[in-house]
Amino acid sequence: MYTLPKIERFNQDVLSKYHIYNSVFITLPFDSIDNTGVLLPLFTETCETGFKKQETPKEIVDFFSNKFLSNASEAEKIDLMFRFIQYIERQIVLFDAIEDAAFPEVNNMEGRGSLRDIKEKSDAKEKDDELIEFLENFNVRTVLTAHPTQFYPGPVLGIINDLTEAIRKNDLLEIKQLLAQLGKTPFIQKEKPNPYDEAVSLIWYLENVFYATAGEIVHYLQKNIAEGNPIQNQLIKLGFWPGGDRDGNPFVTTDITLKVADRLRTSILKCYYVEMRNLKRKLTFSGVDTLVAELEHKLYRSVFYSKGDIFITLEELSTQLEKIRTIIIEKHQSLYLDELEALLVKINLFGFHFATLDIRQNSKIHNAVFKDVVNYYLNSGSDIFPKNYFELTEDQKIDVLSKVKGNLNPADFESEITRYTLESVQAIKTIQQNNGEEGANRYIISNNESALNVMETFAMIRLNNWEKPTVDIIPLFESVDDLQNAHSIMEQLYTNPEYAKHLKSRGNKQTIMLGFSDGTKDGGYLMANWSIYQAKISLTKISREYGIKAIFFDGRGGPPARGGGKTHKFYASLGPKIENNEIQITVQGQTISSNFGTLDSCRYNIENLLSAGVTNQVFSKEKNELTADETQILTDLANLGYDKYLSFKNHPKFIPYLEKMSTLKYYSKTNIGSRPSKRSKSESLDFADLRAIPFVGSWSQLKQNVPGFFGVGSALKHFEEAGQWDKVSDLYHNSLFFKTLLENSMMSLAKSFLPLTAYMKNDPEFGEFWQIIYDEFSETKRLLLKIADHKTLMENYPDGIASIQIRERIVLPLLTIQQYALLRINELNKEQTPDEELIKVYEKIVTRSLFGNTNASRNSA
Repeated sequence: MYTLPKIERFNQDVLSKYHIYNSVFITLPFDSIDNTGVLLPLFTETCETGFKKQETPKEIVDFFSNKFLSNASEAEKIDLMFRFIQYIERQIVLFDAIEDAAFPEVNNMEGRGSLRDIKEKSDAKEKDDELIEFLENFNVRTVLTAHPTQFYPGPVLGIINDLTEAIRKNDLLEIKQLLAQLGKTPFIQKEKPNPYDEAVSLIWYLENVFYATAGEIVHYLQKNIAEGNPIQNQLIKLGFWPGGDRDGNPFVTTDITLKVADRLRTSILKCYYVEMRNLKRKLTFSGVDTLVAELEHKLYRSVFYSKGDIFITLEELSTQLEKIRTIIIEKHQSLYLDELEALLVKINLFGFHFATLDIRQNSKIHNAVFKDVVNYYLNSGSDIFPKNYFELTEDQKIDVLSKVKGNLNPADFESEITRYTLESVQAIKTIQQNNGEEGANRYIISNNESALNVMETFAMIRLNNWEKPTVDIIPLFESVDDLQNAHSIMEQLYTNPEYAKHLKSRGNKQTIMLGFSDGTKDGGYLMANWSIYQAKISLTKISREYGIKAIFFDGRGGPPARGGGKTHKFYASLGPKIENNEIQITVQGQTISSNFGTLDSCRYNIENLLSAGVTNQVFSKEKNELTADETQILTDLANLGYDKYLSFKNHPKFIPYLEKMSTLKYYSKTNIGSRPSKRSKSESLDFADLRAIPFVGSWSQLKQNVPGFFGVGSALKHFEEAGQWDKVSDLYHNSLFFKTLLENSMMSLAKSFLPLTAYMKNDPEFGEFWQIIYDEFSETKRLLLKIADHKTLMENYPDGIASIQIRERIVLPLLTIQQYALLRINELNKEQTPDEELIKVYEKIVTRSLFGNTNASRNSA
């Protein structure tokens, strides 16, 4: 049967259905909504026509009001804007659900990057043995974080899930009911969630999506590639940050950390119990039925009657199931063996921990905590630290730290942050006792700037009466300077005898985290990505010299500016100079729900990550390595982009522009995450304290997406003007890394819409600054189209650009309303006696409009 091209499948299964179901939704009678559904399409059309005529958002809103609202008061106009926002938020939910439902139809689930594709390539290239060896040594670790980029509250996420199923079944009656429910369900969280609430929300994805998907993937590989032999390696691992990520989040307490770990254990036991209950109905034959019933009973008690008590151990569960397996094979013709082995695969993957709860804290907090700890010992007359410790050089301090041992009591410290930080080590011990070592065995140091930062953490753990800790200490390098110096820092650690002994006890593996988000914020798009690529090469080299296996953990966000985009292509593009035995990535906000929110999308994306590892290590080991000339071209491009971005970042209007013209300050007013929007509590905005999410998100709300492209056009233009265009053109066509880098930048451009803020070019304070953004956008667009030989952005991803264009059209009225509200706030503030109540109303409009704009982009922050 002929398969339609991807864009035609998209038009048929997504676009057509959206128009049908949206027409149903827009005619539903909601309380006090009256004729909103009739007026919204007219307002959308007015916005489109207005921006083509280069009108301002205020002129567009005023024109619409004069034409379609007879003598409306300001209060009536405001009321209609709120109703438009409510409608648009729900249209986005509808489109999300339709796309999710159509995912397996639009995407070829058995095509390139799938498990089937891996098997067929392996057979064709006679690489079966190499592939089996790869599967026994490779890992994909997806780490769910609590970073606040998801604006849907729990009830709305439930409706999206139900709506997706109803659309998949084409059940019009149920769809209509769910759309009506959606219209009446609040989208606003009245209070900020606490870290435990965030954890519970994300555990839903573990239970309902990752559990089944990861198990099925490994089971398939075991049956079809490993020839039925169990894959002992935990091929797919899950990580978890809510409840353990303390960096900048004062609400993560020790109690919450332990509570989240308990919830993770209960959740995985519940999953096992449900499967055992189903197996009990099948394994009804002699010699097996009583063993199954016993396991089911013990799991039931551990889940439903437990106050932290576990009535079965992991070893007992595995041993009993293996015993049942043997009896089934030997006495019952392997009846239902497949179902039993599927459960054994999941137990091997998830143990009693489900996902590893990572602990994370900032190095600056550690500095303060360690000062407290040293002073405590000095004041107590202890000789653990020399009296002149604070005057020692860094090397001397490291020498002292590598030898210290102790048994600190967190209760002995007055400082709350010191107590919590020390208690976090005790919490790791407790979690390991209850959930197994993988329950919590990673301590991440964000903003890591030196070997001393790592050794302070190492010493802090050992001072908690833990001489041989079963914990991996993971430095997170974020700024451009830290990335470029990372290999020297790691060499200092590798040559330290005590730290080397610790690494040996951990299998001579060192996990190193690299931050795309803060790297881009610090150095711009090209320099951040190139610095991370170069850092991986130098870190791999130095690690191999010392017999250490480097494992890279990438702190990625959703959009290209934060390391998102076509992520799997980056991993497929890594050459032999970069260690790639594991792919570890953070997944957050809308990226969780959009890329891993359904069984189909989760399977598709995990399989693509596995395929990227296979491509790099089995099928094309010697490819993708950059030549010396190509390396130099990329270095020159990164430096040129860096210079352009630095001059922009250092512009005197950079911070004022974000403060006065963007939605930056409104992020703190949205109750979507437990974490504050900036690190310090000061009133003034300091660039260093600014978090990557509101930073990138604010540019996204302006539809300028600066972090995803700024400096790219200037860098390419330099080669064009120097008569060396063929060099960058050849690099684009020969290097998958460079091509992916530029394609992801194209996505940032495709999600930009400069006419929205074109009125700013006439602003006496910010006109020149806006023009700088516009000029760089225009040059970047021109040169990216030139290098790709395209007429339009994302021409080679027709379904991708089609999805973006529909989403952008849905939110265009929302963006217009947001800009109108910001303009009115500025006008009102300039009045001799500002109307404070009216300002608050418009501020509420700005905050509310953040929700829909962010959700529509699916990877905007």
